[in-house]
Amino acid sequence: MTINYQYKNIQSPTKVALSDEQSAGHADHWRILTDDMSNDVPEWLQKMIEHAAMPKGLNNNISAKDSCLLLSEDQPCHINQVLAMKDGKPECFINAYPCVDSPYGLHCKIERIIANDHSHDAVLRLRTADGSIIYAFDQLYTTNRHLYQQDTSYFVNFSAWAHEIQLSEQNEVVMVEDQESIRYHRAFNDIVAANDGQIPDDLQEQISNWQPETKEQMAPVEINLGHMCAYLFGDTLGQEDEAWCQGQVLGKQETTFNDKSILLFDVVILREQDADPFVVRIAALNTPETATIAVHDYVQANVWLQAAIYKENQQASAQSKAS
Repeated sequence: MTINYQYKNIQSPTKVALSDEQSAGHADHWRILTDDMSNDVPEWLQKMIEHAAMPKGLNNNISAKDSCLLLSEDQPCHINQVLAMKDGKPECFINAYPCVDSPYGLHCKIERIIANDHSHDAVLRLRTADGSIIYAFDQLYTTNRHLYQQDTSYFVNFSAWAHEIQLSEQNEVVMVEDQESIRYHRAFNDIVAANDGQIPDDLQEQISNWQPETKEQMAPVEINLGHMCAYLFGDTLGQEDEAWCQGQVLGKQETTFNDKSILLFDVVILREQDADPFVVRIAALNTPETATIAVHDYVQANVWLQAAIYKENQQASAQSKAS
């Protein structure tokens, strides 16, 4: 169903409505951070109110008279809390969920919004400029829900909480023995290397004309699956943001979330020719297992993928593209 907000002349993306029964809620997400949700989460929510701010998202202005209010914190790992408003004052609690900030993102169009407007939970189906499909939980749905437009490219910041993250399996190896596949692989690598890493316009013609110079060039090719970048979204409606990924760690740092030590891993999970790399900032509890993960390692993880769309990032990315 497409909703046309005529008073703002905005044609919104296709929207799929979820019932409360279809929505998974955030219990599993809080369990990433604590084994004592009944005590810890209420305490965290109370603490955040003391220094909470109202994120603007795509809005120019935020009004406390809006029917719903989104409160957040200015921390790398923080809580977003949604409150119902009446006569300019908070009336009741609606929802809350832990979030991760990320500087990394891609330009995407919103193809579909899968949302429960009662709980203000929404999963965005996004298409990147190179055609990849990404599903992510919308951190700022409460603020942005009436502003998204069809066929508009947004710069989307991507982050995630890790249910589990570990070093990838290094012994998963595939041996390619098909001669035509080997020939294509060797030819592609030789031609790209000869062009300083750039793909020539006549690549297919050059591959057709390529001939091996030694027997070794046609030897079987060993591919280590543990050194691949991959992303698979969930297959349950409304839970497509629960994803599996594998990729290489580009950066690592430590932060805190309510006195808990958190590791932030910057991981590239899609890396294709002629496409911007898909880099996600993944947060995980600092444990003896996660602490051993280092920059340049390949990891695999089950994650809750999140998206955030801010007006200031649209301006910055537009200026960057123009220059």
